[in-house]
Amino acid sequence: MNLRNVAIIAHVDHGKTTLVDQLFRQSGTFRDNQRIEERAMDSNDLEKERGITILAKATSVEWEGTRINIVDTPGHADFGGEVERILSMVDGVILLVDASEGAMPQTKFVTGKALKLGLRPIVVVNKIDRPDERIQEVLDEVFDLFVSLEATDEQLDFPVLYASGRNGYANASPDLREGTLKPLFQKIVDHVPAPSADPDGPFKFLVTLLDRDNFLGRILTGLVFSGSVKTNQAIHALDNDGKIVETGRASKIMTFRGLERVPTDEANAGDIISLAGLTVATVSNTICDPTVTEPLHAQAIDPPTLSMRFAVNDSPMAGREGTKVTSRMIRDRLFREAESNVAIKVTEAADRDSYEVAGRGELQLGVLIETMRREGFELGISRPRVLFGEDESGQKTEPYETVIIDVDDEYSGTVVEKMAIRKAELTDMRPSGGGKTRITFSAPSRGMIGYHGEFLSDTRGTGIMNRLFEKYGPHKGKIEGRKNGVLISNGSGEANSYALGPLEERGILFVGHGEALYEGMIVGENAKPDDLEVNPMKAKQLTNFRASGGKDDAIRLTPPKKATLEQAIAYIDDDEMVEVTPKSIRLRKRYLDPHERKKASRAKMVA
Repeated sequence: MNLRNVAIIAHVDHGKTTLVDQLFRQSGTFRDNQRIEERAMDSNDLEKERGITILAKATSVEWEGTRINIVDTPGHADFGGEVERILSMVDGVILLVDASEGAMPQTKFVTGKALKLGLRPIVVVNKIDRPDERIQEVLDEVFDLFVSLEATDEQLDFPVLYASGRNGYANASPDLREGTLKPLFQKIVDHVPAPSADPDGPFKFLVTLLDRDNFLGRILTGLVFSGSVKTNQAIHALDNDGKIVETGRASKIMTFRGLERVPTDEANAGDIISLAGLTVATVSNTICDPTVTEPLHAQAIDPPTLSMRFAVNDSPMAGREGTKVTSRMIRDRLFREAESNVAIKVTEAADRDSYEVAGRGELQLGVLIETMRREGFELGISRPRVLFGEDESGQKTEPYETVIIDVDDEYSGTVVEKMAIRKAELTDMRPSGGGKTRITFSAPSRGMIGYHGEFLSDTRGTGIMNRLFEKYGPHKGKIEGRKNGVLISNGSGEANSYALGPLEERGILFVGHGEALYEGMIVGENAKPDDLEVNPMKAKQLTNFRASGGKDDAIRLTPPKKATLEQAIAYIDDDEMVEVTPKSIRLRKRYLDPHERKKASRAKMVA
């Protein structure tokens, strides 16, 4: 059968997964009466809840005698590691661009990687049925992007289709608003080359995705570069240096058919398959015939730029809500994650009760923490910190990001002012139509930590911010952090509305009546810059005398401000932590005892 291997890449929310849904339907992968969930490829619970793709996943459709293996990729820069490694599996890419938003940061990031590998793109301008579409301008932006990424003349001569993924049509003309996806299928078959694999050579297979199955164990997914493999055939795994990692047999071989993995007795060169039978082999290893000694070249992955400390939960409420609370369990889980997710690095701290986890951004690490808490883990999480470097002359460097902000004209001044405080440099500012302005900054990653919540408040929830790693540049010096102090509980017990009422005048409360508290827990934000220890558990002293003048009226409290996991991580300061359990997210000071806090604060001032 003819084969085509293609990846769909785009910025977040430009419609990749919805387009794949329609490709399934129109290729006959689903029965007409089959009930399919929307965005079928987003199979993970977190993906469904957030409406974003987090993991790269392979699938396959058949069209007029050609099997098209499609890889759906995440659109968020934090999950760029997922995209970088799968590009070695494909021979072409479909670049999906929103007809209104145009080329965005993630588009630039992944397209640059694809062009470097020599892949020839098919550009699909999606959502052409939007009332604010600007098709021609968007196409010009894409061409300029390709030129800036040093595309070859062959790559610049890209075919263009105009589509609406939701309505299931694609056409060569921007004026048509009906039809099917047949032109897209035809373009993939005509434009994407067949896999340049060697069918007669020895079996070689590069692992790009790692999965686990309760019955089959470790499942390795990737492209067969040469030869063929049969069930129970002897194989071994080589690392990047050519050392043998392990030897074994291919106990199960599976190919993709729609959303399912189907067992097969034999797989040939050029196909994307999943293989079971090995217990140690991991991502970027070469699985091959025992006669092969040279490994395949694995794609280099960009380094992490941000790290957080994952510690054992040592609060007074530890162990009440979670089932996995020991450092050994946390260690095993983190090292298992680092094995399958090549963009994450885990190192053990000297105290052996905490681990430094480095990744691409707050969202990527936030998704890992959210996944772990759903599995029953309890953790203490520190404030994110950037990973510094050094240039040739020994000067300190730090990561910079390209920040693109779409905002209503009336809020642009506020955004520019706030970004300047965070040491960001304005590189471009232009109207984007509809009363909106697009502002581009080059900003140190350090300054962007914790800004997103403030940004949404400043723009009344209408602003859109996209960030992408740009470079390592000169260190920018001190950057102002959070302006407000916090309200800290001075004892343990239950919060009482009698005590919380007067505390509302001090700032914003994070806890409500009846919530369990402990000494050192953060119960609110102080309106002033200093931290303040308060007693939120104080109850009214009962006497035999009735209060005069209606003083016994019920106390009316403003509902407490509850932070999501990402908001909590972005909010905390260097001397604070987020306590994460399956049921709760609490903010606390790193040192719960006030004397310990004073001692640590004095030591910091001396240092």
